[in-house]
Amino acid sequence: MKHGIFTMIVGLALLAGCREEQFFFHGGNVFGTVYRVKYEARAALREEIREVLARVDSSLSLFNERSLLSRLNRDEDAPVDSLFARVFEMAARVHERSGGAFDITVAPLVDAWGFGPGEGRELTPVQVDSLLAFVGMHRLELRDGRLIKERKGIRVDAGAIAKGLGVDEVARLLERRGVKNYMVEIGGEVRARGKSDTREAWWIGVLDPTSGGQQEPQATRLVIAMKEGALATSGNYRNFREWEGRRYGHTIDPRAGYPVQRDVLSASVFASSCMEADAYATAFMVMGFEESKRLVESAPGLEACLIFIDGEGGMQTWLSKGFREMVIRE
Repeated sequence: MKHGIFTMIVGLALLAGCREEQFFFHGGNVFGTVYRVKYEARAALREEIREVLARVDSSLSLFNERSLLSRLNRDEDAPVDSLFARVFEMAARVHERSGGAFDITVAPLVDAWGFGPGEGRELTPVQVDSLLAFVGMHRLELRDGRLIKERKGIRVDAGAIAKGLGVDEVARLLERRGVKNYMVEIGGEVRARGKSDTREAWWIGVLDPTSGGQQEPQATRLVIAMKEGALATSGNYRNFREWEGRRYGHTIDPRAGYPVQRDVLSASVFASSCMEADAYATAFMVMGFEESKRLVESAPGLEACLIFIDGEGGMQTWLSKGFREMVIRE
């Protein structure tokens, strides 16, 4: 009898081991937005995906008072983890290449101008100058596993790069589990590999920044086919504040301290990692079209779709060579 039970158990185990791959879909809320993961595997990885996202949240979330980032922003002495270290390294790299247009210390300006949790106000030049004393990546250093600040009160806002890291971390998990076909999206930031359930490359839409409204979804400007890589988009066309009849866009130039409304309406950036794409998409909103175009054309592996307003007030779309090669519908 025992021999029969053993044979049955072994048989079931072998059957489970031979289970055919299928596509799974999971979604939910994270980082104040939604996530979607679709992948082909022999078994669901829902809980492992949730654990990865929870680790990113516990490291980099500004909305989690117990996160490492929140503790560092309260000037607590805490060792940084590998996730924070990777974000810091990428942020420093993009900061340098963008001439300071991307800066994770911009939090005091974001809050003061009303694009954070507070109400905000129109600031005087003196007030802006006082806040700029707490802004700038040159005021931060990673040393012996700790974040060293030039002065207390300097705060880090990873909002423009943490979603990208979260996408990359889920992608890394899937690849460690042998998954060859997947698509991971968090709040519009995407990383994909292989083929979709239609056995074609993953089709990803780039939205028209001027379409849609409160009751209508945005229209698709163009569609690209992604076989491997990441895409992140940043826009400056809906989030704004008004004071005394003046409108201020939500993009803050960390070098000057003021909100800016450049000619770029949206920047969609393709790169090998979503964290890198996420950071550059934010930087391009500060830099404007010509400067962003020059950077893309000089950076191997970086591609972009920039939707901008030309000198006559018309909306134009510029595609880098590699980006255009991915377009399947305009």
